[in-house]
Amino acid sequence: MGVELLDLSVPIATGMPVYPGDPEVTAVPALTVAESGVNVLRLHMGSQSGTHVDAPFHIDDSLPRLDELPLSRFTGPAVVMDARGLPPRTPIGPELLPSGLAPGVVLLIATGWSAHWGGDDYLAHPYPSVETAEAIVAAGVRTVAIDALSVDRTPPPASEDFSLAAHRVLCGAGAVIGENLTGLGRVLDAQNAGCAIEVSLFPIALAGADGAPVRAVARVDDHAVLV
Repeated sequence: MGVELLDLSVPIATGMPVYPGDPEVTAVPALTVAESGVNVLRLHMGSQSGTHVDAPFHIDDSLPRLDELPLSRFTGPAVVMDARGLPPRTPIGPELLPSGLAPGVVLLIATGWSAHWGGDDYLAHPYPSVETAEAIVAAGVRTVAIDALSVDRTPPPASEDFSLAAHRVLCGAGAVIGENLTGLGRVLDAQNAGCAIEVSLFPIALAGADGAPVRAVARVDDHAVLV
């Protein structure tokens, strides 16, 4: 195989799933070749739409904004946590954390919940417990991404059971959080095969933002086999 690039992003499209209460997404033609000589889309979306990253500012006005973070926070060697097969809305315990966590490493949490993208069940994803978030921070990891809507429990419709506990632990430590990734099963397979994996989660350069959409990409190299 050599080097392979895996797209871990969901496409931005009108009507795509968003976190309850976030702006709905529309992507419609603003200009067309037929009428204006060029094609241009008009976009309406929130900063947390689709595959995106949260800056610490997302949950606290006193914490760093997106453009105050070093670019190194959005890329690095990746380690995948296998949290697949859990029941809906189950906390992910620290016993599932993989080895190899260290400063500069990107932790990818594979729940398998991207298979529910576009359906009502997508909101019922597993999520890291507070203890897991604390263990991640203690290991020096400052970039965490998940193939689910949030690193915290998404409450059912009309429920007031809302918490940002994992966000507060991770963002409070200056971490970047990626959400709504997809295709992590392929990355996990590559890890199990001993391949070296690097991930990039570079966001749109929004000034002073709480977060932004990203094109999440994994670089898998079977010539650089881990030992």
